[in-house]
Amino acid sequence: MSKRSIFEDVGGAKSEQAAPTPGLLDRGQDGARKWIRIWLGVLFVLVVAMIAVGGLTRLTDSGLSITEWRPITGAIPPLSEADWQAEFEKYKQIDQWAIHNKWMELSDFKEIYWWEWGHRQLGRVIGLVWALGFFGFLVARKIPTGWTGRLMIPGVLGGLQGAVGWWMVHSGVTQGEGVTTVASYRLAVHLGLAFAILGLLAWYMLALGRSEQDLMQARRAKEAKPFSLSTGLMHFTLLQILLGALVAGIDAGRSYTGWPLMGGQIFPPQAFALEPILRNFYENPGLVQFIHRVSGYLLFVFTVVVWLKGRASAHAHTRFAFNAVMAGVTIQMLLGIITVIQAAPWQTAIAHQLVAVVVWVLILRARFLSAYPVSISIKDH
Repeated sequence: MSKRSIFEDVGGAKSEQAAPTPGLLDRGQDGARKWIRIWLGVLFVLVVAMIAVGGLTRLTDSGLSITEWRPITGAIPPLSEADWQAEFEKYKQIDQWAIHNKWMELSDFKEIYWWEWGHRQLGRVIGLVWALGFFGFLVARKIPTGWTGRLMIPGVLGGLQGAVGWWMVHSGVTQGEGVTTVASYRLAVHLGLAFAILGLLAWYMLALGRSEQDLMQARRAKEAKPFSLSTGLMHFTLLQILLGALVAGIDAGRSYTGWPLMGGQIFPPQAFALEPILRNFYENPGLVQFIHRVSGYLLFVFTVVVWLKGRASAHAHTRFAFNAVMAGVTIQMLLGIITVIQAAPWQTAIAHQLVAVVVWVLILRARFLSAYPVSISIKDH
């Protein structure tokens, strides 16, 4: 027998020729993970665009320009001058036109109409992209085992979002009631559902970026405390987003532009001027903005607590993820202060909304890496 190196693999040449055998979880349908992840990425970008366009639609007071919900036929905009005039006449029937926009000519109406039409059209595009992708992968039998139900959820929530959108708009399409905007709490539900869909897509993309075998192994190293704290931070952040929607719904960000005081006081004057008293919590600009401010301060403090725990992780990727969360929340808080001081111009307000998206995803990523840490071996350094 010839001498063999102690570094030579057992089996010699035979072991070099043998191809690695994948585990049961990585066989068959698992091969479509990459393409499903790309599809989800496209949906993610579209939903972010939807949030931005929705914000601009609100800031331009365009959301009530289309007074009917026509999921199918509404995809076709007015094609003739007579069609435009008919849409304008429908708008003239509601309180927003009668109280605020009687000065509008048809050309002015067209501007706000295109914003709302574009927002609804983008929703239809998202629904179409989801349907083509989901049923395409389903027919081709490329959906990984256990993922069919999960991939159906964004489509179901998207359909629900369309209904919630009309429920929101309908609250502002009134005659003789003096209502000129949508109900702020309905706007909060609409925005909150958008962030839920966005979070679901982000979580799925993170999960599909690694094999099932890798995730099962990583789960054994789950860091329970950072995961628990980041879960709490995720919920707290969503609450703050909902409170921000209440602020946006009644333009409360423009009511008190001083900082750190409000109208020269810690607590805003006439915070409970409305009757019944419960209305003040979603319709009184001073109280709504005060609650959003205080919640923001508390969220920042809690983020520091979560960050201190996360930066003590044994895993470099997890530590970096929590550092990113801390940076994102800090930037968002500073941007919120600037937005208030500047009386919420549309450029700053939209930036504040989009940074909220970034912070939301960063928190989800830190939470995911707490549950499924990425181990780095010595040879990877």
